[in-house]
Amino acid sequence: MAMPRHGLHPHLAWGPVHRASFGLIYGAILVLSLLMAMDEVRDGPFEAAVVLFGSVLAVTLAKIFAEVLSHAMETGERILTRKAFGTAWSHSHSTLLVANVPTAIFIIAGLGWLDLGTATALAQLFCILVLVALGARVGWVIKHSWWLPIAGAVFAGSVGVGLAALKYAIH
Repeated sequence: MAMPRHGLHPHLAWGPVHRASFGLIYGAILVLSLLMAMDEVRDGPFEAAVVLFGSVLAVTLAKIFAEVLSHAMETGERILTRKAFGTAWSHSHSTLLVANVPTAIFIIAGLGWLDLGTATALAQLFCILVLVALGARVGWVIKHSWWLPIAGAVFAGSVGVGLAALKYAIH
């Protein structure tokens, strides 16, 4: 049996995260952007959950549609095939995946287990943590040192913190 790269245990390999990283990063920024524009207090937590998940779903489906059509234009391949949609879905599902936790947080708030302000803060924190973790991973992949992962985490996290702060500045 071949040893995994860098001596990692096979179950701790980063391959799936690396393949999903575009969608995870895009999803986190998309959720933070939607939270910035939403007025959860006026609409309520259940409505916020539906709008958040529905908006991310709509953007994800738009990305899939655009990818399928543009691929057909570039290659001349048929678009209504399982392979075409499977490929587009594999490039997009991680975007939708990021929206699940914030959606669940708003549902929990709707059930009365969290207040709305805490739910919003937790949803933002989750997205920021996704960005921090992936920013750190990028730094590690580029150079196995201590400072580049920290710089990557700070940079990616600051984008998330900036979007979260804009929500409070706007509202």
